[in-house]
Amino acid sequence: MHTSIEARPPFPPFTRDMAIQKVRMAEDAWNNQDPHRIALAYSPDSAWRNRNEFINGRAEIIEFLELKWSQEIEYRLIKELWAFTEDRIAVRFAYEWHNANNTWFRSYGNENWEFDSNGLMQRRYASINDLAITEADRKFHWPIGRRPDEHASLSELGL
Repeated sequence: MHTSIEARPPFPPFTRDMAIQKVRMAEDAWNNQDPHRIALAYSPDSAWRNRNEFINGRAEIIEFLELKWSQEIEYRLIKELWAFTEDRIAVRFAYEWHNANNTWFRSYGNENWEFDSNGLMQRRYASINDLAITEADRKFHWPIGRRPDEHASLSELGL
């Protein structure tokens, strides 16, 4: 069924390497902060729970991400594979950002993802907690965009 114009390899069933690739692709997309492009990685009827919000479909995903990044300034994210099965991936992540008052935060969370046979994410459940940090406590210092390959992982940073 991978002939759809809306296909996002790698496709389930996932191997460990494929799951790691999927996680890095998601991290890269979110760090580039293009809501319209990001939404294409999700099925048209994708269902999310993000903290206490329920988001359905690509239009709501775009709206959510546009609002998110208008409030979470200088956003930088690291994701790490936690576990996977044939069509599901569990991820832990942390991201740093500041608000309009220049208060810095590190947000920690877990996501559970479920993919359709075309490799599009059809379900995303995210639990996230925010911790206020000082600017001196920041650990994510690369330029806005993709995390450099040589930058430490969450595990290497002790997060």
